Amino acid sequence: MLDLKLIRNEADRVRAGLTAKGGADLDSILDLDRRMREILQDVEVQKAERNKSSEEIARRKKTGEDAGELLDRMKDLSERIKSKDAELKEVERDLGERMRWIPNLPHGSVPVGDASANREVRRWGELPGDGFRPKPHYEIGEELGLLDFGRASKISGSGFAVFTGWGARLQRALIQYFLDTGRDRNGFTEVSTPFIVRRDAMFGTGQIPKLEEDMYRTEPDDFFLIPTAEVSITNLWANEQLGHEELPLYRMGYSPCFRREAGTYGKETRGLVRVHQFDKVELVKIVEPETSYDELESLVKCVEELLQSLELPYRVLELATGDLSFAAAKCYDLEVWAHAERRWLEVSSCSNFEDFQARRMNLRYRNADKKLVYPHTLNGSGLALPRIIVALLENNQTDRGTVRVPDVLRPYLGGREELGA
Repeated sequence: MLDLKLIRNEADRVRAGLTAKGGADLDSILDLDRRMREILQDVEVQKAERNKSSEEIARRKKTGEDAGELLDRMKDLSERIKSKDAELKEVERDLGERMRWIPNLPHGSVPVGDASANREVRRWGELPGDGFRPKPHYEIGEELGLLDFGRASKISGSGFAVFTGWGARLQRALIQYFLDTGRDRNGFTEVSTPFIVRRDAMFGTGQIPKLEEDMYRTEPDDFFLIPTAEVSITNLWANEQLGHEELPLYRMGYSPCFRREAGTYGKETRGLVRVHQFDKVELVKIVEPETSYDELESLVKCVEELLQSLELPYRVLELATGDLSFAAAKCYDLEVWAHAERRWLEVSSCSNFEDFQARRMNLRYRNADKKLVYPHTLNGSGLALPRIIVALLENNQTDRGTVRVPDVLRPYLGGREELGA
C-alpha cells in the first residue's frame, strides 16, 4: 500500500508512476483525502469550542449563574460533532477501500512500456541444435510412465497432472535439491507454512483484491488456497515490530500452489506449461530499505545458479512498467528454453516490493537510529517445478528415447543417469 502522505505531497510523481503501470483513479483519492482533512479540522474546532463551553458552564454553575443557553449550545455542538464523526468514518472507509486498489509504483530504473518493452539483461547456455527434434514433454512423459494427464483429468478436470513412478520421484528430487541449495549455498532458513490462509494474509502481499478471481477460495470460512508460499512466509511477521539486529531475514519454503488461471490460453492448456496446481520453492527476504536493490540482484543470482546447475539455457528479463505485478516495484523474470515447445518459459520471478507489502501487513522495524520504519520485502521462485520439468524432458532427450538426468540431480534419484532406460 502506498503512503497517503506520498500521494498527497508528490501527486504528479505518483500519477506518472501509476500511468506507466496501467493507470489508477488518483483524483478520487486526493478528493477524499482533502475532504477527510477538512472534516478533521472542522471537528477539532467544534470540540475545542465544546470544551470551552463546558468550562464556562462549570464556572457558572459554581457561581449560581444561569447556564441554560450554554447547555443548549453544548447539546447542539455535540450533535454536530456526532454527525461529523459519522461522515468522517464514511470518508475514511471509502478512502481506505480505494487505497486497496492502488498498485505499487515502479522503480525509476524500470523500462517504461508494455511487455514489448521488457529488456533482456543476459543469457546463459547454448540452445539445443536442430539435428534432433525432441517429442513434447507431455508425449515423452507419458511414454516413459512419468506423467498421466488422462487420470488427472478424470479426478480433477483439465489443468492438472499426475506424476507417476520416476516422474513423482523427479518432482520430489527437485524440491529437495532446491531446498538443500537454498540452505547450504545461500543462507536461507527453511520454514513449512500453511497452504490455506486468511483473507488478510492475501491482502498483505497484494494478491487481493485485484487478483481475487484467479484464487481458489473456500466457503463459508473465506479462506484461500495459497497461489505461492510468498503469502504465508512473508505474512509470518504481519503486525509485528522487528529489531534492527533481526534483519536481514532470509526464509524459504516448499508449497503446492493453487491458481484458477481464469481465461483461455490455447495450446497452453495441454501439458505442464499452465496448470492449476503446481509445486514450488519460494525464497523470501525482509531487509533494510538501503540494501534492498543489492538484495534483489543477489536473489536473481541464487536462481541463476540453480538453472546453471541444472544445465538449462535461460535468459533474464527486466520487466517493463506495464508488465509488473500489482505489488512489485521492480522485477526480473527468468525463462528457460524448452526445445520441443520452441520457446522461452518463465520459471521464476524475482521482485522487490520495497515497503508496499510491509505497509499492507503493518510490518515495521526499528532502524539503527531507533526510528520505527517499514522494511522492504522481496521474493523469488527458487524454483517453480512444472516448466523446469518441461525443459528437462524436452532438452535432455536421447536418440534412444530416454531422458538424461543432470549430474546434480543424480544423487537424489539413486544415482540414476537416465529416465526410461
